[in-house]
Amino acid sequence: MITTTSAVSFALFFSVAAYAIYRRLTRYSIKHIRGPKAPFWLGNVRDFFYQANVGDMDFQYVKEYGLAWRMGGALGQDVLQVADPKALQHIFHKSGYNYPKNIESNVIIKILTGDSILAAPNSHSHSRHRKVMNPAFSAPQLRSFLPQFRNSAAKLCRLWKDEVLEEKPEGDVVAVNKWLARTTLDVIGETAFHFDFGALDNSKNEVSEAYDNMFSDSQLHPSFYVAIFRATWKWLPWWLLSFVEYLPFREYKRFRGTKKIINKVSSVLVDNATEEAKVVELEKGKKDVMSVLVRANMSENPSLQLSKEEMVSQMAALTLAGHETTANTLTWMLWELSKQPQFQDQLREEIKQKREEVAGRDGEGADFRMEDLEGMPFLQALLKEILRFHPIVYHLLRRAGKDDVLPLSEPITTSTGAVISEIPVAKGQAVLVSICAYNRIKSIWGEDADQFNPTRFIDGKVDNAVKVGMYGNLDLRAHHSELTLNVIDVAAGMRGCIGWRFSLIEMQAILVALIENFEFSLPPTETEIMRMPVGLMSPMVKGRFNEGVLMPLTVRAIKA
Repeated sequence: MITTTSAVSFALFFSVAAYAIYRRLTRYSIKHIRGPKAPFWLGNVRDFFYQANVGDMDFQYVKEYGLAWRMGGALGQDVLQVADPKALQHIFHKSGYNYPKNIESNVIIKILTGDSILAAPNSHSHSRHRKVMNPAFSAPQLRSFLPQFRNSAAKLCRLWKDEVLEEKPEGDVVAVNKWLARTTLDVIGETAFHFDFGALDNSKNEVSEAYDNMFSDSQLHPSFYVAIFRATWKWLPWWLLSFVEYLPFREYKRFRGTKKIINKVSSVLVDNATEEAKVVELEKGKKDVMSVLVRANMSENPSLQLSKEEMVSQMAALTLAGHETTANTLTWMLWELSKQPQFQDQLREEIKQKREEVAGRDGEGADFRMEDLEGMPFLQALLKEILRFHPIVYHLLRRAGKDDVLPLSEPITTSTGAVISEIPVAKGQAVLVSICAYNRIKSIWGEDADQFNPTRFIDGKVDNAVKVGMYGNLDLRAHHSELTLNVIDVAAGMRGCIGWRFSLIEMQAILVALIENFEFSLPPTETEIMRMPVGLMSPMVKGRFNEGVLMPLTVRAIKA
């Protein structure tokens, strides 16, 4: 005999099952979006990981399919890849938190930085982190770091002149990326922690060694099994994924080891900053990022405060984002200036003129103020162009948080021949944002978009009709000024990079010091630099991958 309870339970089960089947049959599909052929097991994943230079495949697909196309993920997954500015504006600005990071991104970021703002799993968590961190990243607070940035840059210059280039007036070949990484690590230590990492003084520094080649050692050319394994993560519970970092694979061991080292330092520093904040008046406290962050956290509603573990994790995130990406970007800058010395000469002349202006205003020996750096138009144009042409984070993985429709600024043709100007996407749809392809769109950047040419930002060649990024329409999600850019490299929107101003000020301070004191050129021995996909877009020398990330350039000191 069937009871009422049984009948209700059966009806409820049948309704849920019927709805699930209905959703499965009617949910939006992207099968009609054209794209390259993709085998079931690996899709196009291996092709992207093994491409000779970052962006080669993206640029090819844009020519073939337009600014949106379908590519294959592992295990038969369809991934919507987009470079269209209107779609990107929708994802990063208009949709709020409706396009969160996908599971793979969240797991890797958590392994690397712990419970930081970068790994915040939802909008509430991210907003809580951001509210506490905002005071430490206000524009006045960051601009006050300029003297420290300049001091570290001056120290690098002295070391090169007194040790590396001593008695070598003709110059010498220097692995500039190694020195820049050590410089920016010292900068982040002093400004973020009020702590001296000593990376410039000691190349064998524990923290410096932990970050050296971390991405190339762990992410270059992942195996077939890693790609398949990661494709299963979306079906696994989060508690189980928390054990991924303990697997004995190179991809996770190196990240875990680096996090352990930086967390050991950060834990002590958080404790010290917390004790100081309890006894020192607010206006008399230290002004480094951690001290400001600790005081802001203590003033918050207890229910919104960050835990000690979260505070320590912020330091891991800041150390990574504050030195690795900045050093990488400056490395690409010096390479481009070595290839096109006319731009290097133009910047050096601009710096010389500004130096004379500063001396007349403040006296001989006075250093640049923030407004002096921002008042160098060619310097600003160079920064925008390097972020456009060499985006360190070249892809961003997202997933649709709900059923949605992505608008397109340029229509695409589907596999059925239909011309569409919007793409319906289902909840859970994987979306891969191609920053590198967006940054080469000729309708935005000009017919010479495939060339490095900073004058585009001076001549007014850039079309800002659709705003995407924070800095010159660049999405500085990967880099950390008050300029409005069209290049997408520092992420914009709700999850925009909180430290983008920090990185831009730091890059200006270091670049000006280097160009004022040295000339850079390509090494005498022919060296082919590859834009390698290792999580970040990093330079490696063809045929010398065993040496890791490397940018050898000839450096010659300029006589005073």
